[in-house]
Amino acid sequence: MLEVDSILATFGLLFVLQGIMLVVFGGQFYTYTYLSVPVDILGSTVALNRLIALIFALVIGTGLYLALTRTRPGTALRAVAADPVAAQLVAIDVTKASAFAFALGGALVAAGGVLVSMFSTFTASMGVVFTMKALIVVIMGGVGNLAGAMLAGIMLGLAETAVARLVDPGLTIAVTYALFLTVLLVRPTGLFGRPAR
Repeated sequence: MLEVDSILATFGLLFVLQGIMLVVFGGQFYTYTYLSVPVDILGSTVALNRLIALIFALVIGTGLYLALTRTRPGTALRAVAADPVAAQLVAIDVTKASAFAFALGGALVAAGGVLVSMFSTFTASMGVVFTMKALIVVIMGGVGNLAGAMLAGIMLGLAETAVARLVDPGLTIAVTYALFLTVLLVRPTGLFGRPAR
């Protein structure tokens, strides 16, 4: 129930912020180039800004996974996410942990936005697409499972890239939903999700 409330609140906040951004910046497209220079890696040419984004994504993802699974504050955050009432019984300050999780999520979104903006054209209303993809990744990996979310994200990224390169870039959203539905048909609780008891 907590996850459902969080998702609904996130979508509501998204539309509020998107409306404010549209009023302030309008609906036009923005772009800039930063470190957009070709780099040769194993015979393939890759833009340096995309390579930097990949490295940062790996470092941030691995660091976050280790922090949430190997440290006491990370364990406290996972306990609050699993059961806030039970977390209070073991002396976890749920209010502070929730505030820290919200701030951490905002910082991750800001970092991701900066990295993506280095090589992608963006508008004030493009957040809905990324939010939907994030929701798909979380559900597809298994709600509350970090490793599952990372695997689901990698799977979607590889599938979208393959379709955009080999078929048609306009079909990337279609392959995202197709892969999502396929996984849910095979494993309704997600890749690493556990059935509710």
